[in-house]
Amino acid sequence: MLQKENRLVKVRDFNLVMEHGRWTNGRFLDIKTLELAKITDYFPKKEDPNNFKKQLKLAIAVGLKVHKSAVKRNKLKRQIREALRLLIKDGRIKTGFYVLVVTKKGALEQDYAEISKEIELLIKRSGLLIS
Repeated sequence: MLQKENRLVKVRDFNLVMEHGRWTNGRFLDIKTLELAKITDYFPKKEDPNNFKKQLKLAIAVGLKVHKSAVKRNKLKRQIREALRLLIKDGRIKTGFYVLVVTKKGALEQDYAEISKEIELLIKRSGLLIS
């Protein structure tokens, strides 16, 4: 389970990612990243700008097109969440970003090792991975 401070939950944050984020595409996963330091015009007025720039928040989207069964979609979300949690725990993802992970149809056929490898590759391609 991701820590509460690492979850992207507010509608305004999703809108920021969708409007100003940058896509990185993979074989069966896509990620959209948003560097918070680049969108200072859109910072919430109630929050401290220095703390806002340093946060790392993640979200996972698995749509009905991936599979109709909620059980299978939730299993895929758990696998992706665990791979991201381990990267955060090891301190391998830069802070100051919002990240949205979106799955494609072929993601269900992959095992956990391939999902983890794909996430690490996409994070590296988007410039968020600390080696």
